[in-house]
Amino acid sequence: MPEVEIEYCVPCGFLDRAENVQHVLLTTFGERLDAVTLRTGANGVFRVTVDGERVYDKQEDAFDVDEIVRRVREHV
Repeated sequence: MPEVEIEYCVPCGFLDRAENVQHVLLTTFGERLDAVTLRTGANGVFRVTVDGERVYDKQEDAFDVDEIVRRVREHV
């Protein structure tokens, strides 16, 4: 089963955003995911990876929870 990691900038206050994405992914995919982990970061980072493959990066994409879910779905 896929593992999702959400890396978020602590100084930027992105914890709420990271927890929201985590909650939506767990609610949407449930037992089809092995884990959805939060990883602390800095320098404005907000990245979502599935099994090490980047599916979302704040530096490249507009923040959209529905789009993140669609991209994760491709790996589930």
